[in-house]
Amino acid sequence: MIKKVKTGIPGMDEILHGGIPERNVVLLSGGPGTGKTIFSQQFIWNGLQMGEPGIYVALEEHPVQVRQNMAQFGWDVRKYEEEGLFAMVDAFTAGIGKSKEYEKYIVHDLTDIREFIDVLRTAVKDLGAKRVVIDSVTTLYINKPAMARSIVMQLKRVLAGLGVTSILVSQISVGERGFGGPGVEHGVDGIIRLDLDEIDGELKRSLIVWKMRGTSHSMRRHPFEITDRGIVVYPDKVLKRKTIVEVE
Repeated sequence: MIKKVKTGIPGMDEILHGGIPERNVVLLSGGPGTGKTIFSQQFIWNGLQMGEPGIYVALEEHPVQVRQNMAQFGWDVRKYEEEGLFAMVDAFTAGIGKSKEYEKYIVHDLTDIREFIDVLRTAVKDLGAKRVVIDSVTTLYINKPAMARSIVMQLKRVLAGLGVTSILVSQISVGERGFGGPGVEHGVDGIIRLDLDEIDGELKRSLIVWKMRGTSHSMRRHPFEITDRGIVVYPDKVLKRKTIVEVE
């Protein structure tokens, strides 16, 4: 039997028929405002509640801002940092400013994927981490899209080899059909896509599990909401997106 890692996100594990298979590298893809960061932070936080050390790699926001944003949902990670159960990898500031005084794990050259992987590997080994989030992986190849699949494959080899279950946050443009980089969908074990659509004059959020190696899963599009305690998914509901067809 494949061991599954529970996301702990209400409704999500029902859709995944028990959770994400252990060691899977999952692409969490979506446009702006879809809830990707909240989903990934909730995954890390719920792991801490289950006694699973976690690492959050901040590529898009200052680590201080990440901690503040998490605390707004009641996810105060400072205690876990002090206990050596949670760590932030600062891949945002490049060690400029006060970060070098406060952050233990810093990527100084954001264009050097080797340094990035070395810092990440060190953090995972130091903590004995079980969960890793990279937010967002798109930042690593935004200026070199041809490298997207190669970089994702490098990360997958390292993360799976270290025995962690990972979420790679992937940014896409509004209306984009892909998953955030040429070929990235072939380099990961799972894809969860989050969408924000205008339906009958109202914005509605939904998600669909595009693929997930090692487990069956719902093939339907399920609505979800962002509450003051995080994301809640509705596994018993299906959202139908309307396709507008232009008639000449």
